[in-house]
Amino acid sequence: MTETTAAPGPRSAGYVSADLYAHLQQFYARQMGLMDDGRPDEWAATFTDDGVFDEPNRLDPLRGRDAILASARERADRLAAEKLDFRHWLAMLDVQTQDDGTLRTRTYALAMRTPRGGSLDVFAHVVCHDHLVPVDGSWAVRHRRIDADGVARDDD
Repeated sequence: MTETTAAPGPRSAGYVSADLYAHLQQFYARQMGLMDDGRPDEWAATFTDDGVFDEPNRLDPLRGRDAILASARERADRLAAEKLDFRHWLAMLDVQTQDDGTLRTRTYALAMRTPRGGSLDVFAHVVCHDHLVPVDGSWAVRHRRIDADGVARDDD
């Protein structure tokens, strides 16, 4: 009997390498850890200078790293003042390579908050759509769109 090490199913069909997939999982774990640990400056640095952050509770997207940073600092200060621990749990990462060397990713994220001494509250479930560009051997977010479950969309 011959043993095979090939994975079953299609070998390419839009799949990325295991190394790239693992790298992106680490990128997201570190990026969200920065926000969750109250380090908005480092978190905002994971966006391009012209990055866009578009989430459902904003009328207009945040445009540019400086605007993203200002919002992230305000949020970190608010969470600290309210004594809330806030965590993000990302899963179901899908990665699509683009012809120009950039990536489009899609992840599910649970946003959870816990008041100090209190009980966990699942704040939201969202789908995060990112456009990532290569920067200095890693990745940076050029555009992030957040779609929250239960929130009306323009196409509804």
